Amino acid sequence: MKRVLSVATALALLGTAAVAQTRTTNPHNEPPGQKMHESGSAKGTTGASGYTPGHEMQSTGSVKGTSGASGYAPGHDPASSKNSGTRR
Repeated sequence: MKRVLSVATALALLGTAAVAQTRTTNPHNEPPGQKMHESGSAKGTTGASGYTPGHEMQSTGSVKGTSGASGYAPGHDPASSKNSGTRR
């Protein structure tokens, strides 16, 4: 019985780790290097630097509801972090 429980626990942990590693399809969740590998370097730059949040903001402006380049950061949700840079 202990062996079955151990195997079940190990499988559950492996399954959880596999789900956590899956890539989402939202392009804002991709790191700059991944974007570069999929579509090549950004025009006028070498490497992945053209896809960094600061460079994307300079070419298109801030994301509505954010200030600066934070709206372009991978995994950033502007609606959930209003006033993120201020201390109270």
